Amino acid sequence: MGKRGKRYNDGAQRVDRMKLYDLDEGVQLLKQAASAKFAETIDLAVHLGVDPRHADQNIRGTVALPHGTGQEMRVVVFAQGDKAREAEEAGADAVGAEDLVDKIVDGWMDFDSAVATPDLMRTIMPKLGRILGPRGLMPNAKAGTVTMDVAEAVQTIKAGQIEYRVEKESGVIHAPVGKATFEETQIKDNIQAVMGALVRARPSSIKGRYLKTVAISSTMSVGIRLEPQQFS
Repeated sequence: MGKRGKRYNDGAQRVDRMKLYDLDEGVQLLKQAASAKFAETIDLAVHLGVDPRHADQNIRGTVALPHGTGQEMRVVVFAQGDKAREAEEAGADAVGAEDLVDKIVDGWMDFDSAVATPDLMRTIMPKLGRILGPRGLMPNAKAGTVTMDVAEAVQTIKAGQIEYRVEKESGVIHAPVGKATFEETQIKDNIQAVMGALVRARPSSIKGRYLKTVAISSTMSVGIRLEPQQFS
């Protein structure tokens, strides 16, 4: 393991790694530990007591963050005709069909989210499935990114909607919940929004513990464990 930097070590000394913090104290500690010269992204990591191999436990969805992510979301839309025009008017960063597919195949990846009309999924899937799928960027009906209402999808994503999905191997969900420059109340509101969505997504087949661990961290800081029961 490489040697940790001074900022990381200073932040780590503030945190009791064995303690489960309430949300207020955890966010306060996170703000104190984030000392980088750039706006660090805050990551929420939730270990769920699910088996993603079962379809009903493969947790995936979207949630609108009350205060956004703190970054400008770049959205591409696969659409033609009137729907392409609607996407452009809604502020999509790139719009196209086979031409956009070819551009991505050639290596262009300057976007954070992708939306598609249902009729173009047959064009997209064969060429882009293996490129966008592993990156979590493939349009998906469950996430609301395969839709005829492309204008609303673009506007919603740019306003702060994020997609979450459980990792198949670990059962963990990672979600960006803002920047360390946000006010504490903004960070807490965003965390509560994501946790509320995850609690509502609990499969009826789960009988044991659903929220196993919850932690927050910023880009350059140590993880801070939160008490899961406060979100149940």
